[in-house]
Amino acid sequence: MSEAGNKRRDRAAAAREAANSDERRRERLVRIVGAVTVVVVVLGIIGVAVVAKNSSTATEATGVPTADPNAPLPTGVLPTDDERAYGVPYGTAGADAPVLEIWEDFQCPACGAVETANGDGIAGLAESGTVQLVWRPTTFLDGNVGNDASARAVAAWGCAIDAGKAREYHDAVYANQPATEGDGWTDEQLIALAGDSGIAGADLDTFTQCFTDRTYSGWAANSTDVFYTSNIPGTPLAKLNGVEVPTETLVDQAALEQLVAGAASAPAASPSSS
Repeated sequence: MSEAGNKRRDRAAAAREAANSDERRRERLVRIVGAVTVVVVVLGIIGVAVVAKNSSTATEATGVPTADPNAPLPTGVLPTDDERAYGVPYGTAGADAPVLEIWEDFQCPACGAVETANGDGIAGLAESGTVQLVWRPTTFLDGNVGNDASARAVAAWGCAIDAGKAREYHDAVYANQPATEGDGWTDEQLIALAGDSGIAGADLDTFTQCFTDRTYSGWAANSTDVFYTSNIPGTPLAKLNGVEVPTETLVDQAALEQLVAGAASAPAASPSSS
């Protein structure tokens, strides 16, 4: 491994050890209130999910692969040397549009609540070219709950991205998030979600082989490694032009649009190593 790679691994180990020494903060349950106008408001999203346990412990418990900068990436995923490495860009925005990056773990209940409350609104801003949306996957909850479901879900998502169904599969995983954190998904369920996402025929065969081969497990590990080295405290965590966005703003479309409009007329902040 190169000297830079060794230093990065050392930083990751140090960050994880620091995280392991912190008192675990349990994520608060999220209540979603739907008004008759179909405007959904998330109440009580106050905290974020806890940071992951020590990396070696998590790897031993779940069999999740370690980071490998040479691992293949799904089509269009940002490369290692990008400031938002391993993120999934989505939408039609040009390079001058504000950048909204969102750290997520597929097993995170609060992430699922954000998707229920305003996933369509967030994706709509990207599809209209208003923001450059970058989804940033992490799998730290695997180490907390003792499974590898987040890593397998991200690996499956990578195969769906190759099939041109990035948003569809992303949304399907959250729509089918287990009611109990830690229950995860079986391989059969993750493959079935490909069909629910519109992947069919030869494309479904390719998806299934891609997932069975765990083609993008290394990508999942690499993105999680960046999550640790960037000292991201938990999920969901959003940043607009490098500045953290309050969760209550993220789930309020009007407030989010106002924030984005302000960012569009202001110079972008330098991203804080994330």
